[in-house]
Amino acid sequence: MRAMELNHETIDTPPLDAASVVMLRDGARGLEVLLLRRHANSSVLGGAYVFPGGKVDAADASADTLALLDRAPTELHARLGEPALTPAQAAAFYVAAAREAAEESGVLYLQVGADEVARHSAATCARLRAGEPFAALLAEHGALLDSDALAPWSRWITPRRPSVMNKRFDTRFFLAGVPPAQQARHDDFEVTEARWLTPREALRQYREHQIDMAPPQIVSLLHLLHYRDLAHAMQDARTRRPPLIEPEPIEQGDTRVLCYPGDAAHSVAARALPEPVPTRVVWRGKRFEPPQGFGPFLD
Repeated sequence: MRAMELNHETIDTPPLDAASVVMLRDGARGLEVLLLRRHANSSVLGGAYVFPGGKVDAADASADTLALLDRAPTELHARLGEPALTPAQAAAFYVAAAREAAEESGVLYLQVGADEVARHSAATCARLRAGEPFAALLAEHGALLDSDALAPWSRWITPRRPSVMNKRFDTRFFLAGVPPAQQARHDDFEVTEARWLTPREALRQYREHQIDMAPPQIVSLLHLLHYRDLAHAMQDARTRRPPLIEPEPIEQGDTRVLCYPGDAAHSVAARALPEPVPTRVVWRGKRFEPPQGFGPFLD
């Protein structure tokens, strides 16, 4: 497995809008999260394990697409909690999240019968991957996109001096359960493997160099440790405004540190994430980890 390399390059271009779905389910070992391994040759986090997601496309905000939402763009705008966006821009993040979930994991978030969606999900997602418009496929089902299934959870903006890649993204993360009767199936093109893991097991595999991940996934998994089950996670996401997390890199000797809101070295004094999620991670042993290591969280 290719080790993720640290990037010291400064990027001046604005970040690209993106959406990601932290897909959850209740398993025998507790809450589980879906992690997908990006193709090793991918230009973005190649070989790393990520949540389903990708860039927002212009078509995600088209009138044809927004007409197939179960909620008005004004309502989704209020849920996202970003006054600077227009309602159409806010709604496009929901569309992008659902579209990327379908493309990468084969899961459809539609407001039709669970069994009916399950029967058609594989073929529909295959056609989406082949380039057919998302709006056309939704209309063919006579279904509305189930935005109620997607709960805004956090917003991450890649710093101008990114940590692990040479592109910047402004990503809205949504929590979502796997719809009944559906199973996640990776596309075997952009994504080469799918793993359902408890947050604790995912972090343990990362610590043991069995998988690679980027800091937003690492910190998000540390956050997921606080949830008892899917219902608890969704309730929390739906009752608070998604925090804005803009990491700020600093150097401490030869050590690279990424600081988050609430850290003494960050420009924002208020915490974005609940305690005891760390307010910084350090680059140590070719891995980002909390200053005290993963032991207190996993052992």
